[in-house]
Amino acid sequence: MSFEDGFVSNVIGVREKHLSPSYWMQPGGDAVIMTQTEIEAFNRKNVAGEATLNDVRAIPDRLSRADLTEHLRSISRIPRYPRIYTDGTSVTDADFARYEDALNLGAIQNDNPVRFALAVTRTSLRTYPTDDLLFSHDATDRDIERFQESILFPGDPVAVLHESADGQWALVQSYNYTAWVRLSDIAIAARGPVFDYVDAKGFLLITGDKVSTVYNPEIAAVSELSLDMGVRVPLSRPESLQDNLYGQNPYLHHMVLLPIRETDGSLGFKHALIQRKADVHVGYLPYTQNNIIRQGFKFLGERYGWGHRFNGRDCTGFVLEIYKTFGITLPRNSGDQRDSEIGVNQRYTANEAEAAKLRRLEQAMPGDLVYIPGHVLMILGQSDGEPFAIHDVHGMRYRRADGTIYSGTLNGVSVTPILPLEFNATDSYVDRILSIKTVR
Repeated sequence: MSFEDGFVSNVIGVREKHLSPSYWMQPGGDAVIMTQTEIEAFNRKNVAGEATLNDVRAIPDRLSRADLTEHLRSISRIPRYPRIYTDGTSVTDADFARYEDALNLGAIQNDNPVRFALAVTRTSLRTYPTDDLLFSHDATDRDIERFQESILFPGDPVAVLHESADGQWALVQSYNYTAWVRLSDIAIAARGPVFDYVDAKGFLLITGDKVSTVYNPEIAAVSELSLDMGVRVPLSRPESLQDNLYGQNPYLHHMVLLPIRETDGSLGFKHALIQRKADVHVGYLPYTQNNIIRQGFKFLGERYGWGHRFNGRDCTGFVLEIYKTFGITLPRNSGDQRDSEIGVNQRYTANEAEAAKLRRLEQAMPGDLVYIPGHVLMILGQSDGEPFAIHDVHGMRYRRADGTIYSGTLNGVSVTPILPLEFNATDSYVDRILSIKTVR
């Protein structure tokens, strides 16, 4: 007996052929766009010139009251719009007063020490030091949670700027975000050990959407630890462990070193194994158009996760993780990416003629980034003369043949044409294009 699982879709213009990365690859698509040396220079220039990118290693050992307060208030601010909890109950002024009290503002001194740390697990970055879930007052679902800002991945370095009143949260600054993280998910150390780990020359790069370390019965912190695309971990195979690690012969594995949190909160390291068959690469991937396509399709169908919720990612997280596999650093939020001077940018005013945008879309290459308000799409190429993109997207609108608007959901990493998509009841995606960026 045989079974079939036919392709079914209500996404306008999409055929089954569009869901294969090979369909979009071009004969010249394996040419290197930038070498690793060029990418390193590209990153240095961007970090130096963009306010939303931080050189964590350059953060001073101490911050003044004014500087620390500015960091804190860059993220923790009472919203201008009403919020509700998961059950629909309104968030009151008293609730926000409680979140403000948690900031521990009274502990800020004229002179405040800065510590450093590595993330030891995938963990959320939050607006306030709380796990409470808040939503827009008119939210019809619970997908977009307003205190969720971003994520840290294992091995991410941060500067630890301040602690919450209950001592359970830390205000941290990463390379592209400042927010609150649970102290239990980071390990504190001096500046030197943190950046010695980060700067390790021989490293394994996670190139699959997710890869896990091998189970071991001895060290739970590094057993079946999930690592997302773009995470890099130092390779380390000391002679004493080359024949046996946690009771297993490691000859079929990459042996890596991972950060752990000791019982006193300090930074330690333990070895772990990643199977050689896993979707990983020693060093960064070559930066090519075909590799951009390959990496993007590894997320196809993953659930949309605002601020990396639901063990997934959002539209800019999708772009970030792809470009991290080439060693390229980008700002976190779509507006910051869009407005940055990174790469080659074509910007459009509100009154820009549609024809100019269509010409640019016709010339777009795989990996080019198309920005509309609050969203970014990544170009795949042209199909039957129409530009297509892959993007991590929440909703979907398009105009039916009878002129009415279909409004539905995608809520995942999706392949779509660009031209038929509607931004709202009156404007198309093309109408609302603000910028198109080539990262080079």
